[in-house]
Amino acid sequence: MLTGIVVSIAVLSAVGLVFLVLMHSGRGGGISDLLGGSLGSVAQGSTVVERNLDRFTVAVAIVFFFAVLTLDLRLQ
Repeated sequence: MLTGIVVSIAVLSAVGLVFLVLMHSGRGGGISDLLGGSLGSVAQGSTVVERNLDRFTVAVAIVFFFAVLTLDLRLQ
């Protein structure tokens, strides 16, 4: 039962991580430009939206890392 919960957390965080990485603006913009991610006040070279997106991406990546690590330890 616990393994199923951890697997679902790992899958959801993996899908979320892919979506969040695609939201980041690259050299030519990105999906975030379609949603207004490049609008806002410029502070230290990036927008507030971009900085918050960076923080959220790191948080989801940490959740994914620990979910996969937990799966590895449980399935050995």
